[in-house]
Amino acid sequence: MCLTTPNLRRQGQAPAAPPRLAVIDFDLPSTEKRLWVLDLAANKVLFRTLVAHGNQTGQREATRFSNTPDSHMSSLGFYVTGSTYVGKHGRSLRLQGLDEGFNSNAAARAIVVHGADYVSEAVIKQTGRLGRSQGCPALPLDQYLPIIDSLQGGAALFINKSDAGYASPYLDEQAASAALGGLS
Repeated sequence: MCLTTPNLRRQGQAPAAPPRLAVIDFDLPSTEKRLWVLDLAANKVLFRTLVAHGNQTGQREATRFSNTPDSHMSSLGFYVTGSTYVGKHGRSLRLQGLDEGFNSNAAARAIVVHGADYVSEAVIKQTGRLGRSQGCPALPLDQYLPIIDSLQGGAALFINKSDAGYASPYLDEQAASAALGGLS
């Protein structure tokens, strides 16, 4: 499937400016950098780093997903970032899930972007994988603050897993294919 930010804008879900998009690719194991933060106006990658998945989503690889409270699983789909607050993980970024049935309970589940000491190369060397969250996309402590700063207040976040049965109105293959001249 092709990801198109214009589809979010058409449905009133993407910010007008600055156009930032974060992508988490759960096709990759937790030992690889699988979060990208993109500045779409500058056509530039701002960050590429490690990101944890939920402790019931899998061990090294993310294999199970849920929108259910207390599942401790990650949720797929499109989110819009909100405001920040200071909680038990320090400064954290609120997320609003946009895909009914996939991530629409994110706010009620307190799924937020935050830093965590279990997201580091040292943890990977010690355990063979990252530590895991309660469903939140947790980031390395040395990078989470600038990443939160770059995304707060209306940026888009997309969490992907290719073979998980995910479908969204924000993914429109025909529109993306037409924009790319029939290539996808």
